[in-house]
Amino acid sequence: MTENGYEDNTAFLGEWGPFQQMVFFLLCLSIIPNGFTGMSIVFIGDTPSHHCLIPANANITGEWRNHSIPLEEESGTVVLSKCARYKLDVIKSFSERGYVPGIDVNVSEIQHETCLDGWEYDRGTYISTIVSEWDLVCADKWKNPLTSSVFFCGVLTGSFLSGQLSDRFGRKHVLFATMGVQTVFTFIQVFSPTWVVFCALFFVVGMGQISNYVAAFVLGTEILSPSKRIIYSTLGVCMFYTIGYTLLPAVAFFIRDWRMLMLALTLPGFLYVPFWWFIPESPRWLLSQGRVEEAEAILRDAARRNRVTAPEVIFQPVQLEPKAGKLVAHNICDLVRSSNIRWVSITLWLVWTILSIGYFALSLNTSNLAGSSYLNCFLSAAIEVPAYTMAWLMFRCCPRRLCLFSTLFLGGVVLLCINLIPPNLSSVSTALEMLGKFGVTAAFSIVYAYTAELYPTVVRNTAIGACSMASRVGSISAPYFIYLGGYSKSLPYILMGSLTALSGLLSLLLPESHRMPLPDTITHMQTFPGWKKRSVYKLSQSTGEEDVSDTL
Repeated sequence: MTENGYEDNTAFLGEWGPFQQMVFFLLCLSIIPNGFTGMSIVFIGDTPSHHCLIPANANITGEWRNHSIPLEEESGTVVLSKCARYKLDVIKSFSERGYVPGIDVNVSEIQHETCLDGWEYDRGTYISTIVSEWDLVCADKWKNPLTSSVFFCGVLTGSFLSGQLSDRFGRKHVLFATMGVQTVFTFIQVFSPTWVVFCALFFVVGMGQISNYVAAFVLGTEILSPSKRIIYSTLGVCMFYTIGYTLLPAVAFFIRDWRMLMLALTLPGFLYVPFWWFIPESPRWLLSQGRVEEAEAILRDAARRNRVTAPEVIFQPVQLEPKAGKLVAHNICDLVRSSNIRWVSITLWLVWTILSIGYFALSLNTSNLAGSSYLNCFLSAAIEVPAYTMAWLMFRCCPRRLCLFSTLFLGGVVLLCINLIPPNLSSVSTALEMLGKFGVTAAFSIVYAYTAELYPTVVRNTAIGACSMASRVGSISAPYFIYLGGYSKSLPYILMGSLTALSGLLSLLLPESHRMPLPDTITHMQTFPGWKKRSVYKLSQSTGEEDVSDTL
């Protein structure tokens, strides 16, 4: 069935009745936990100020205890060394003989040793984090960015599996199954005895986190009418994601223990169980599977809720596709089967990957900015509200390629400009970083909706899942972009800015979908600009399978 045919046949429902309002707001509400699940690592994985622990039974004077940690320069400031101390047996010897540090002994000449007795962490900001609980510092500091990367590896796996499962078994079933996975495994994560167990559970949470987001996004896109679809895809789901993201620093400010914080963020997930009886399956997906009676039943129930009368026959048999042969099964291979869809997919995968690097690196970097980590995280979340609003306004009336290019290029140029700001103007650097986050966030909102418009119903969830999967290559590497800041503060911004601006140029190669009908089959897709050959999918008369050929 063509896009216009489906819209014409369901026009009796109206644009914005009680049914559409219910679907819109319930699906948006289901997005809120995604806003704080992934970003919670900003607080539960933050590294408090620390230095080597000097045991209470070390039998040294208070004066020597105060001089037992070497001083080192960090970002122009002299601080206590994080990973070394003066040799404790030497200090004890000087203390027992009554020598005075700095007068009788030149302390700086004493040899150093590692933190053999562990570390002492500042408890002023956090009661505990996974870093302070499992000592993910110094020789083990590589484990901290790896924790986030493990989560995003789970997101990558979930993107790969959920898209195909959703196109095979339905949007609704995958939505609720993955919401359950995210909630239950986050709850179990609260009781993690070791860092390894924490990471293993975090991987599974990542699988559920992206899967329910994509399923909810596609489900709403396919149910809602074109005018509401734009609001939902560029403003609705994104704004409710931001609600969850904004709540994170507020909750973390009052709950400073990482286990209690995770528990507080997990419990709301159990409130979504009743949504099962109110959120329907996608009629479009049911039609693509040949389940016409079930699709009509959902639409008749929608008509009842909207208090309108449904026609006796909603879909005429002659309108349904395929007309002959067996039902065509689609999978991820269809995204690269022909030249046209292949180039669309490759270009989108590159754009999504680079976008993900910028978005998650900037989001996870808030705890490293000058000032309060809670305030910086709140500002990073709050800046997404005007970003999504602008994305929605642009998406309503502007060509899609122009929308994506302008926001990406803005984000890239601003990030490059951060390197021109003197170190003493930290507030200006923070403001520019937030402006860069504004551009990248707006682009992320646009690319989700743009991708949904480019791909047809039969592979839409698989396509968005594949794009999300490609973007996880970026999110997996994002923590290490921040890690590079430990060696050169300008390097992360140079890399992120250059790549983001480049992705903006790449977006100009994509087909235009503004004011085009939403495709239902692969033959309805827009042609990749500049490609001389157009791929044609046709149904084989003998087998009922799709044949592919390239024609001039």
